[in-house]
Amino acid sequence: MLAATLMISLPFAALFAQTPKPNAADQEAEVRLHQDWPWLERYRAANATLPAPDAKAPRIVFMGDSITQGWIDKVPGFFTPGRLDRGIGGQTTPQMVLRFRQDVIDLHPAVVQIMAGTNDIAGNTGPMTIEQTHANIMTMAELARAHGIRVILASIPPADHFPWRPGLATAPRIAQTNAWLKDYAARTGAVYADYWGALHDGQALKAEYTYDGVHPNEPGYRVMAPVAEAAIKAALAKPAPKPIAR
Repeated sequence: MLAATLMISLPFAALFAQTPKPNAADQEAEVRLHQDWPWLERYRAANATLPAPDAKAPRIVFMGDSITQGWIDKVPGFFTPGRLDRGIGGQTTPQMVLRFRQDVIDLHPAVVQIMAGTNDIAGNTGPMTIEQTHANIMTMAELARAHGIRVILASIPPADHFPWRPGLATAPRIAQTNAWLKDYAARTGAVYADYWGALHDGQALKAEYTYDGVHPNEPGYRVMAPVAEAAIKAALAKPAPKPIAR
């Protein structure tokens, strides 16, 4: 009986022995999942110390995920006075909606650029339909307009695969969302920033502009910069939406 018990338990013991222990990043993410899912703490202190907006350097907030965060990490010189990066790697649109007031509205920018959707497609916070992604982007754009903030809607940059989601067909859904973003921008008076058009090789992100097929490298961000500059100029040329909320 004892021998049989040992024979049954040994495979389970081996299984547990082979289970990798979570690393520090995984443990931090697990704690945040339960304590600060949208990661409001990430920019809270920085937001609190910002000076009042300067009319000579209109405040532009870049809201997004790792592609936005990577911009200031790799090319900090792009973020001249008035430009604020509020990207967080791995984030999905529902997380951005939850921090939109703190990280955009309360900063009183003249313009917000919203770049989102990559991690929705990847399912980083669970399965999402394309309609749910569109709805969350609409929510952020509507909140911005309600507070007198001009909106730039950024295309999702090209990617024909996500390294952390092997086998996922990414390009068709990116194309579908970008077509919707362009149309929605035209219908609502927002500016559409076509980063996809500046970075793609037909479907994928050009190899010379990326280090993993998804995220731009320094040359990639240099190609994106003129698109951003043109979008900012076009947005600032528009009258600010009439605020309906204070």
